[in-house]
Parts: sequence; structure tokens; C-alpha cells
Amino acid sequence: MGSIRLCSRSACRQPAVATLTYVYADSTAVLGPLATYAEPHCYDLCAIHAGRLTVPLGWNVLRLEMPGQAPLDPEDIYALADALRQPAPAREAVPAEDQAGPRTSPDPLEPPPGGELTRRHLRILRDQR
Repeated sequence: MGSIRLCSRSACRQPAVATLTYVYADSTAVLGPLATYAEPHCYDLCAIHAGRLTVPLGWNVLRLEMPGQAPLDPEDIYALADALRQPAPAREAVPAEDQAGPRTSPDPLEPPPGGELTRRHLRILRDQR
């Protein structure tokens, strides 16, 4: 008899339905269906915690289609792709003495010192059935 994997959140005893993976290089969290095998750097989440997922400021969340969910409408996928192609709005420079509140991450379009800017592309894979 196989064992049921539980949610990785502390004190949660619900069965896991999704797997969360962080892609630190892209500042992206990927939430998708429960992985076939438990991986050491992935987190299994129950339906409640998967629905409440938040990420650090400046990070993106990529939510993959979960079993039991209605598939995305192709128009929604194209709208998402168009939105990702749009350039990010320019931020106004604020003098350091005028900044209030918590620190924010640098503009994601600026390469780090000594680095170079790379572009990532969203690709739509057609169903091969």
C-alpha cells in the first residue's frame, strides 16, 4: 500500500495535491500538480495552502494546470502572452532619504553589475494527441 504525502506546511496534516518549486535565477515560483516523487528542494502543498500561496515582492508565480481544473481558454493564453510581451512600466527614481518602508528589489529589467540582460520567452506547446 502506497503512502500519502502530506502538506509540507508546519502542523498541516492534509494530503498534498500540488508541488511548489522555486527557480531562484528567474525569481519565479512554480506551482503545479503533485510531483510523482518527493524531491528534496520542492514543497508539497494541500489545496488550501496552494490556493493561498504568496511569493516575495518582485517574484512571479507560474501556476500550472491542476487536475480537476477547467483547461485555460486559448484566448486567455494569448492574452497572457501579450501581457508578458509588454515592457514593464518605468519606475521613478526616489532619493534614498525619501524612501520609507521596507526595501524593494531592484527593477528586474536592469542587469546586475557585471552581468548582462537576457530575455525569456513564453512558448505555447500544442497538444500532440
